[in-house]
Amino acid sequence: MEKELIEIREQQKTSWNKFSPGWKKWDDLFMEHLKPMGEEIINQLDLKDSDIVLDIAAGTGEPGLTIASKVKSGKVIITDLADDMLVIAHENAKKKKINNVEFNACCVCELPFEDNTFDAISCRLGFMFFPDMKLAVKEMTRVLKPGGKISTSVWLGPEKNFWVTAMMGTINNNMQLPSPPAGAPGMFRCAGNDFMTGLFAEAGLKNIYHSEVTGKLNCGDADTYWTMMTELAAPVVAALSGADDSTKEKIKYEVFETVNKKFPDGSIVIDSGSLVICGEK
Repeated sequence: MEKELIEIREQQKTSWNKFSPGWKKWDDLFMEHLKPMGEEIINQLDLKDSDIVLDIAAGTGEPGLTIASKVKSGKVIITDLADDMLVIAHENAKKKKINNVEFNACCVCELPFEDNTFDAISCRLGFMFFPDMKLAVKEMTRVLKPGGKISTSVWLGPEKNFWVTAMMGTINNNMQLPSPPAGAPGMFRCAGNDFMTGLFAEAGLKNIYHSEVTGKLNCGDADTYWTMMTELAAPVVAALSGADDSTKEKIKYEVFETVNKKFPDGSIVIDSGSLVICGEK
């Protein structure tokens, strides 16, 4: 990879390792939020009991651990760029008594596997953070067996993800944040309906299709929402680190106001929107 892309990768690795304690703390709540997305990925892969599956950018272990529970005669290799996230994934595997898994800290752009190794590949919410998305899908395709499937998910646009915009929109209204470079890693980098299908087609995948999936982030109350977002969302923490105390308090007040206005009954259950895309080698 080019030097610039390697720098992005190392920044990503450092960030995910740094925020791994937050992801561990909020794992149950956030994995429930992402569960419909993982279920659709698994559904698209059409797995067999003996399949060998690669789960890329797995974070705390999903959907790889759920896949492992389904391919009982097979195996899942769970990977992530951040070693500390994989430590949590390993702990989750032990808790669930899932033994047919292996863990490998590696970069998707340089997968340490032979050609035509895997029957299927899953990747939930990874593409928008990959330094080189074309190289990533090329590597995935390389290690996938002919006839195998890749299924991935990305967030749809901000208008379908209030759980992000309630916080980041308020921050942007109060602070002059620098605009990220065009194409830089970010939440909505892959949001366009044709973006991922085009990327898959360019890599030579066929029978490509996609479906929209809605999730629910059940925070319960505005305080839980604020605490969670400020403990696991790197862009939020980075932005707030540049604010003085009075600005932070103003942002917090306005976030609470925005969320409570959206959910006047006090029960904060926020819909999210994602796209799940599948292609066949």
